[in-house]
Amino acid sequence: MADDAQDPWTMDLREAEAAFRAARPRLFGIAYRILGSVSEADDVLQEVWIRWQTYDRSGVRNAEAFLATTTTRLAINVLQSARVRRESYVGPWLPEPVDTSADPALGAERGEALEVATLMLLERLTPTERASYVLREAFDYPYDEIAEIIGHSPASVRQLVSRARRHLADERRASVATAEHKRFLTAFVAAAVREDESRMGQDEHHLVVTAFGTAWESGDAGALSALLDPDVTALSDGGGNVRTARRPVRGASRTARFLIGVVARRPGVEMRSHAVNGRTGLVLRQEEVVVGVMSCGVRDGRITDVWLVLNPDKLRGWND
Repeated sequence: MADDAQDPWTMDLREAEAAFRAARPRLFGIAYRILGSVSEADDVLQEVWIRWQTYDRSGVRNAEAFLATTTTRLAINVLQSARVRRESYVGPWLPEPVDTSADPALGAERGEALEVATLMLLERLTPTERASYVLREAFDYPYDEIAEIIGHSPASVRQLVSRARRHLADERRASVATAEHKRFLTAFVAAAVREDESRMGQDEHHLVVTAFGTAWESGDAGALSALLDPDVTALSDGGGNVRTARRPVRGASRTARFLIGVVARRPGVEMRSHAVNGRTGLVLRQEEVVVGVMSCGVRDGRITDVWLVLNPDKLRGWND
């Protein structure tokens, strides 16, 4: 009997598996950015692997291109049905946060399309607009390749990407911090993280979030409010599994009180700054279990948006 190691089909399947493993980080990155869900992205990749195993690979010239096309088309289909399910979701639906310190490959591509702020804006695009934007902006695919992947003409893809960019630009808010607030912020951040004031301009997002975590953990409502934009909006995702606000919380003082209440219901909770979707966020731990992950938008020294995931179903990857 011939040795299995010499069987042509066995060798071909091994090569197919190697090609899939090599492409998997990018495939997951595409699926996650389109869907905003780790579990749904994993399901897509499982289906891609099944199709790749059973496909006649003798006619495939570029395995990565084939796998990326299959992943994108499946993700578009999943997103269309997922949006129907999300309409009946209990409370606000937020993207499932990912730990980009544990998975550097996920954030290795262009980072903007991975940030929670962008994922939230992408929710307002059509599935084909979202897929086109992700492939172009996050992975730098040429327009003709995107056209082949989604089944549109290159001219149509250019329009889709352009329209997506306009939508995102229109949604982004700008705010101007006063000189007085800037002085307060620099002093507060320096005290909170024990850093030189000269570092403020180096990574404002990181320093503001770190200071915010210090104030939040201490229950200092005044310090929290001062770090929040007056028009801040906080969304919290409990998925009906944990108690949280089922509607957006707006305004600095209301948001500060709400966040302090979240911690008050979790005695002994600890906060640490952490890489969440490629930017600094906060991880809430209670007895070594991650019970919450917060991301936020920062502009001109103030937090403009808070996205707090408390749904344990969306935190499984953080506790594995």
